[in-house]
Amino acid sequence: MPHIDLPNHLPGIASAFAFRPETAKPMRDLAHILLFEPGPDASLSSRDRELIASYVSTRNNCFFCKTSHGAAAASHSGGSPELVASVCSNPATADISEKLKALLAIAAHVQGDPKSVSSAQIAAARTEGATELEIHDTVLIAAAFCMYNRYVDGLATFQPREPEMYQAMGKHLAKQGYRESAAS
Repeated sequence: MPHIDLPNHLPGIASAFAFRPETAKPMRDLAHILLFEPGPDASLSSRDRELIASYVSTRNNCFFCKTSHGAAAASHSGGSPELVASVCSNPATADISEKLKALLAIAAHVQGDPKSVSSAQIAAARTEGATELEIHDTVLIAAAFCMYNRYVDGLATFQPREPEMYQAMGKHLAKQGYRESAAS
């Protein structure tokens, strides 16, 4: 049961967004830019950015965000529920690029202790081909999802357990993005 009077019919962050729409807009815009919009040049795919969001949310134990963003990653080209599960359980052994593995290692440090991100980790990501923009966006996605996760869980939002709802949400997010979506 939510800690404040949130709309009961809206899951997760959507209920918090409905409660305070003026804060929802910039938070949705940030998620849309970070996870959906194509980046300049050869930046990370939307699937990979969603994988970072789901991975950080898994580490933060936020069921709604790990499941909704995992479903979005699975709905993108090259995504699958099995890939999401493997990335979230052990990115080092997942069937992803070495660059994404290096970026997920940075994301893990941002999530756990951001001051522990080291020059060696940044250099390892660069060695695997990560650009300045990809490193920047990985850090920002990890930091933003620590905020989004705490927002969802700190208000004790309604978090349904029906996989079909998350699959539909993931397909919507992968196709439409976040600006007018019911989830983020």
